[in-house]
Amino acid sequence: MKKKVVIGMSGGVDSSVAAYLLKEQGYDVTGIMMKLSPDNPEYAENEGGCCSLSAVNDARRVADVLDIPFYVMNFKAPFKEHVVDNFIEEYFSGRTPNPCIECNRKIKFEEFLRKVQGLGADYIATGHYATIDFKDGRYRLKRSEDDRKDQTYALYTLTQDQLAHTLMPCGAYSKTEIRAIAEKIGLEVFRKKDSQEICFIPDNNHGNYLSRFSGREVVPGNFVDSTGKILGKHKGIVYYTIGQRKGLGIALGKPVFVTNIIPERNEVVLGEESEIFNTTLIAKNINLIPMDKIEGEIMVEAKVRYSAKPALAKLTQLDENHIKLDFETPQRAITKGQSVVCYQGDLVVGGGIIERVIK
Repeated sequence: MKKKVVIGMSGGVDSSVAAYLLKEQGYDVTGIMMKLSPDNPEYAENEGGCCSLSAVNDARRVADVLDIPFYVMNFKAPFKEHVVDNFIEEYFSGRTPNPCIECNRKIKFEEFLRKVQGLGADYIATGHYATIDFKDGRYRLKRSEDDRKDQTYALYTLTQDQLAHTLMPCGAYSKTEIRAIAEKIGLEVFRKKDSQEICFIPDNNHGNYLSRFSGREVVPGNFVDSTGKILGKHKGIVYYTIGQRKGLGIALGKPVFVTNIIPERNEVVLGEESEIFNTTLIAKNINLIPMDKIEGEIMVEAKVRYSAKPALAKLTQLDENHIKLDFETPQRAITKGQSVVCYQGDLVVGGGIIERVIK
């Protein structure tokens, strides 16, 4: 009897080809588009955006070509609760969250998995570029074959149970190969561009979104230096993040960067670029994949944001919910609210949300 797989389809090339690959491998495949984003008329028809009508139509056409069932499933309520509301709270608290990681943690690999298992599915699947294997009694998450498209940074929250019930067929291919497969089998989405924005903020202006749609007042305040001297006025702390230089709206005769955000005083601290480099951080809400706990100290390569290059660091587990990372070289703009993800070679050790940066 065929194993049943429900794949999350976005209307993009990766999930479309993933569905094809799974069917070729002999699975009984059903496509589901998760309706996530809160209703917002301005963004409802963002071209290629998550859950837009055009994306639904693209996914449905792919399902027709592949001859698999396709449905749209509503996850808007849990998405708002766990992703959007968290995004708003974090920015108003002076931190910079990663909503894609929270979506993976709470929606795509928790709510989605639980719902489709209730419908009799053996696995969920996605078009992510990552690989999963099983060794020494543990499921492991590893980098994809295409290092340029690797998405393991956003997947470090996966638990053993989630990994056991997840398939990611794109991880064995390069992006070029995936597009070539799509073209070969007649999927029009083979030329579709990758989405780069936060799905519920397609213009990528998070400050504007928070000002207009959060239901909370964005209050202007002071730019200050490290001594507290007032340098000028800012639009509201939600418009800024650590390391930011552009769009500050202040001229001081030299380049300045956001070095700190102090929400309790509604202040944004500016300083020189040297002030945004640090070597030590504490992360919370940790998830470890190849082991239950870290004994002593281990050496890893760690990324402090999705686009960062992995850097050598000493990793220590402080308690069941916290890890400490000491980098060999100072890292630029380590930002509270972002995630740090640790690797040993291709293996994802785990990660957590940056809680504190130690000067």
